[in-house]
Amino acid sequence: MKIRCLSFCGLLLGAIVCAVCILCGPAVRAQGQDRAPEYYQSDIQYGAQIFATQCTPCHGTSGDQIPGVNFRAGQFKRVVTDNDLRATITTGVPGTAMQPFAFGAAELTGIVSYLRNMSSFDAKGLMVGNVSRGQALFVGAGKCSTCHAVNGKGPRVAPDLGDIGSLRTAELLHRTLIDPAASMLPQNRSVHAVTKDGKTINGRRLNEDTYTVQLIDEQEHLVSLTKSDLREFTVLKSTSMPSYKDTLSAQELADLETYLLSLRGVK
Repeated sequence: MKIRCLSFCGLLLGAIVCAVCILCGPAVRAQGQDRAPEYYQSDIQYGAQIFATQCTPCHGTSGDQIPGVNFRAGQFKRVVTDNDLRATITTGVPGTAMQPFAFGAAELTGIVSYLRNMSSFDAKGLMVGNVSRGQALFVGAGKCSTCHAVNGKGPRVAPDLGDIGSLRTAELLHRTLIDPAASMLPQNRSVHAVTKDGKTINGRRLNEDTYTVQLIDEQEHLVSLTKSDLREFTVLKSTSMPSYKDTLSAQELADLETYLLSLRGVK
């Protein structure tokens, strides 16, 4: 009898917990779901630039010009989650002056990061990048154009950066410029191969399957190798891309990052 009572109590407790979850769960989850675990400084700064040019005419510099909305105080009318913010920005609000914005993924990450951190962000210390200066660095002191093409124009020994602004956030680009080896995507790693007759081939991997690998070698030749013909094949974790941590100033880094973020493919 005692066992039955315990079992019944357990079932009753479980039912109560389930009921509480059903009644309260969505409201509780809505408070924290879809929030980024961490917002990054580079994304916040990029978002601040976008806000200044795209949002201040209606929302004001402090984000409090619309009645019932105060971004700096974290007050929104229709928004709880980051996904809510993205949806509002990209679809607009019917019946209001809020029109949809055709922002890319990096821009959305930036503007959401800024809105979530507007209360603590010091706009006075904002390092504003310049696209023209960044492009000059890309082909000049940064020497990026010695390895990277932009929309098919340039060398092929490194990935084409023509749409890098659509693929990488401001933070990811910043990390890549500071520590390229740690930030390199697996598919962009170079390979080292040695054939059975002793020929060494180094290059950028384009495609790989179980039996073959295709790459562009250091002379920009397209090479297809059969793995059974190789005595050595290694995916390299190092990179020939230099770190710009100590060679470019903070302003130059901001300029270069701004230029790269502007590259979103051929229009």
